[in-house]
Amino acid sequence: MKLNRTSALILTAALLLALLAWGFWPAPLVVEVGIAEHATLRVTVEEEGQTRVKDRYILSAPVAGYLRRITLDVGDSVSQGQVLAEMEPLRPEVLDPRARARAQAQVAAARAAVKRAEQQETAVQAEAEYARSDYNRKKQLQEKSLVSREALDQAATRSREASAELRSAGFAVEVARHELEAAETALQYSTAGNGAAATETVAIKAPIDSRVLRIHHESEGVLVTGAPLLEIGDPAALEIAVDVLSADAVRIQPGTAVELLRWGGQQTLDAVVRTVEPTGFTHISALGVEEQRVWVIADLVSPRTEWEQLGDGYRVEAHFILWEEEDVLQVPTSALFRQNGNWMLFAIKNGKASLEAVTTGQTNGLATRIMDGLAAGTEVILHPDDRIADGVRVTEK
Repeated sequence: MKLNRTSALILTAALLLALLAWGFWPAPLVVEVGIAEHATLRVTVEEEGQTRVKDRYILSAPVAGYLRRITLDVGDSVSQGQVLAEMEPLRPEVLDPRARARAQAQVAAARAAVKRAEQQETAVQAEAEYARSDYNRKKQLQEKSLVSREALDQAATRSREASAELRSAGFAVEVARHELEAAETALQYSTAGNGAAATETVAIKAPIDSRVLRIHHESEGVLVTGAPLLEIGDPAALEIAVDVLSADAVRIQPGTAVELLRWGGQQTLDAVVRTVEPTGFTHISALGVEEQRVWVIADLVSPRTEWEQLGDGYRVEAHFILWEEEDVLQVPTSALFRQNGNWMLFAIKNGKASLEAVTTGQTNGLATRIMDGLAAGTEVILHPDDRIADGVRVTEK
């Protein structure tokens, strides 16, 4: 009986000690786990862009004038040589009472100038006739040696001068009559008094077969030279314009493949980079940060039937494929950290964390290629914190 009691006490004490040891034994840390596996790895630059017509024509007013109303609508098809807009000469001004009185006075002055010129022409004509008859008389006398040769020459000179003055007086009469006509025209032709349509117009024609993209000035009215009227272009010839950070632009080369997503269609569209513009510009982000950005232009290579609903200025999401390879050993980037200048991670071996040094390659931000130091199928700890150390027991979350 004493032996059984002693054994029971010893067994109870051992059980209590085991329970105490189990209670104070460090519990395994709960961690997130990822797996090193072979899969396709793609490195991309993702930015929003927009479509735009390659060849855009902005038609403007060739002269200052009065534009007739444009009857076209945005989206209308136009053919080469078709008249898109017409411009008339500028309409005459409306004469207020003071301007009309001034114009009437100018007409009266012009009429008086015509009469003066006609009287001067009459006087000069009389002088010319006298000089001509004097020359003829002296010519007859000189043939009879009754006057000197010098007197005849003077009479001839005077006759020619008188004839020239007569012609000049005739021109002065014509000038005065034209000035009278101009003064009467200024008084006669005004917007209020003469509503006749213009007989001469300037036609603005389409340079190519295209469609109307934008109308800058639809209603009739006065325009100055160079004022934009409308824009035309071919929506079937689209390009993709994407502004990317300059640090990403240096990694994009002409010929880089581009995938277009979230443009409204179900399928992904393919494009290829045509050019990376050599100049950048400053852009203020939504957070107020200055960014240097660069325009990258890409051409669509997918069939037209797949994106025929796209138009000018539509939004797209462009993925520039900088590098891509299949069957690449990779781990989630969140498992990696730097230590002593090397890339490290914690692998899980026998339920414990094992610190491993690895050699990395390409990364897309979410996954990183492992060149050396890790086998496929190895479990790794994601987002390791300062509680994780080599040999610490862990368990998967």
